[in-house]
Parts: sequence; C-alpha cells; structure tokens
Amino acid sequence: MKEKIKVAMSVDFLKSFSNIPRTQQAKVSKFINDFKNNPMSSGINYEKIHAVKDKNLRSVRIDQTYRGIVLKPEQGNIYMLLFVGIHDDAYDWAKQRVFNINPHTGALQIIDATSVAIKEKETEEKILGGLFKGIKDKHLLKLGVPEVLLPIVRKIETELDLDKTVKHLPQEAEEALYLLAMGYSYEEAMNELEKSNSEEDVNINDFDKALNNSDTLRRFCIVDDDEALMSLLDAPLDQWRVFLHPSQRKLVNKDKYNGPVRVLGGAGTGKTVVAIHRAKWLAENIPSTSNERILFTTFTKNLADDITSNLKKICSLDLLKRIEVKNIDSWVTNFLKNNKYDYDIRYLSNESLQEYWENAYNTANQDLGLSLDFYKEEWMHVIQAQGITNEKVYLKAKRIGRGVPLNRSARKEVWSVFEEYRAYLNSNNIKEFTDAVRDARALLKAQGNILPY
Repeated sequence: MKEKIKVAMSVDFLKSFSNIPRTQQAKVSKFINDFKNNPMSSGINYEKIHAVKDKNLRSVRIDQTYRGIVLKPEQGNIYMLLFVGIHDDAYDWAKQRVFNINPHTGALQIIDATSVAIKEKETEEKILGGLFKGIKDKHLLKLGVPEVLLPIVRKIETELDLDKTVKHLPQEAEEALYLLAMGYSYEEAMNELEKSNSEEDVNINDFDKALNNSDTLRRFCIVDDDEALMSLLDAPLDQWRVFLHPSQRKLVNKDKYNGPVRVLGGAGTGKTVVAIHRAKWLAENIPSTSNERILFTTFTKNLADDITSNLKKICSLDLLKRIEVKNIDSWVTNFLKNNKYDYDIRYLSNESLQEYWENAYNTANQDLGLSLDFYKEEWMHVIQAQGITNEKVYLKAKRIGRGVPLNRSARKEVWSVFEEYRAYLNSNNIKEFTDAVRDARALLKAQGNILPY
C-alpha cells in the first residue's frame, strides 16, 4: 500500500506569506493548494539550493518573482512548506537554517545556523561556568537546547546575555532557560513545562512521528483540509488558531475530566484560546448520530460575540451548529422562561440591584459603622454562599475571613437590613441572578440533564 503524502506548514511560512502584498497572495494561495493536493505534480519545479547547510531543502518556483522553500526528508512521504518570498530573500532564508529532530526530546527544531557564532569549546572550566553552571549538559538537552548550541548557552554569564541569546533558540529551550535563570531546579523546570523525564528512544529520521510532538506543534501544522487552509491563509497572523503551547494542547485534547476543571492564568495567557479550542474538540468528538450540543458560556454578551467570531475562524459550518455560545445570564433566563419556571419573576444582576440595596441600607443602624459594601459582601459570601434563609441560622453561621467580627446583637442588626432587602425583592417579583443559576441547576437536575458549571 502506497504511503499517504503528508504536507505540513511552518509558522515561518505563515509569517512570510503575510508579508507578501495582498495583490500577489492569490497566486501563492493557489500554489499552496495545488502543492497540498499533489507535491509531486509535474507542474511543480524543485530546484537545489547551492551553499545550503541542510541538503533536504529545495526551492519551488511560484512565478518569475516568488519562490517557496520546502523541506523533503530522505525518509517518509512528508513535505514541509517553510518560507515564501522573492527569489533572493527565500534563498537567503534557506541558507541560514538547519532542521533537526532533537534526539533527546523528539521535537523537530529549526536552528538559525549562521546568525549565531558557535565557537569550539575553550576549556572545561569555561564550559562549566556561567549562568547555568549548576545544570548538567544532559539536562539542558532534555529541556530542548539543541546540542549544537550548547557552547553558546554555556557562555551565557548574565540575564542580559540570556536576553540576547534566546532569540536563536527553539521556544521550548527559551522557556526552560528563563525558568532556570529564575532559580528553578532542573526537576522544577521539567514539571513546570510538563515534560517527561523518562528516557525515550528517538529516531532522528522519523519526521512523521516528530510532527506529532507537542513542541513541534508549536511551529508546524498538518495541512489536510481545503477550507481550513484557505481560512488560515486569509488571516495568517492569527497564529492562535493553529499553534498551541503544549500545556494548552494538553488541556484542549484531554479525553475525560473527573468533574469541573478550573484553568487559572493572568490576562493574555491564553485561557480564552484554550476554551475556544476545547469547544471545537468537544464538538468534533460528539457522535455523528447524536443531537447533543456544546454550551459555551461567558459573563458578558460582548465576549460571547467575540468568541463566536473566533470559533468561525477554526470551525466548519457543520461544527458551529454543534456549539452554542451565550452569556450566562441570557442562557439561564431563557432556559427558565422556556420551562415556565417562575414565569413572572425577574432575575437581575448585582449591578441592577443597587437601588434596592441603597433602600435597605437606609434602615441600617449606622452606629455599627458598617458600609453598604460590607452588607453586600456579607450577603454574597455568607448568606448566599451558605444558603441562609432566617435569622436563627445566621446567628450561628461561620464568617471565617470576613475581617469584621460581629457579636450576637450586631448580627441581629445586620440581619434586619437583609430582611429589608429581601422584602424589596419579593414585593417586586425580583430574584438575584445567583438565585436564577441555582433554580436552573435544580431544574436541570430534575430533568436528568447535565449540570452547568
């Protein structure tokens, strides 16, 4: 049986494609599509590149002006689109690159071979010194540092030197070196990067396996879908759509979780990207005979609209039909109304309840010296959190972490404000939105459906 042709595209290819004038991109897009369908077509002219360091690199003619750079390993039926540009730029780029499978990690790495001056080891003392003097060579290699670049890593003396050097290293090595420079041990860095410390036999000629390596997938994607390819070329700088960090990919592709999962991270760390890809993965894995759908909830309508727009960039029309994106208050309200649940009650967010809180606060004993914000937080973190419905329970309730001690008489005074607040809500057929979520979950449970988290 003939081995199936596999075509991969690098992040450098997309970056270089984005630099081509829009008026010229159409012909390049056509070439890419033709190349994907049959890289051995007689219409594709492969040319050797003189003085290139990697003998597997070839140039392909797109027209009189533009050339593409392709890697065709000696083993396997794999072709990799690496760069596209005008003739001289493409050739210069190719002459500066070497492609190797890291024998310690199994990742396909792109090394800039001429912009870094690699000198012979001077002395054993020199090599063992520097910023990473306490880290063994075998550990640096396991963290993704290419062996050919070990000498320059050993010459790094300061964090300023590190800043100048890491641009020449694969991304996984860059991240690892910064962790080590911050004081992480080798074991801690491996754990942080979610790398396995077990020894694995790596075939440095098996490009097919290397393309599935989590670090390789930071910079290469397999091109096997015409619609996805055209969408990718339409916005080549939206690299979040294809190239995920290994820790992101692990969250996205995990088959099963034992209950709810919380993903923590600061702004800009890719939490929404992970959620978008996770929704796509879940939708792809719904059996074709099932009517099940994926519910993707957010806190605001604007974010829901933005997520829907981004899902359109990575999902087919059929896949999009399996994903519903709604801000949580809209979904819960519609769900309750559609099920005729307390139909006359209005559910309001905390922001919409300010007037009711102010009215209740006007009845408070001001001698206690408690602000309106205190009452609102006490209600949220104690009353609502513990489901307290009467004064007797509140008098005995735990208030750990609230910061302001309340004796029995003070609690009675505070509870009177809560009763006033609740009376305003009841008289106007209003419930807080947290109650709406609780009602929806109870109704879903009664119906035997999955609870939303």
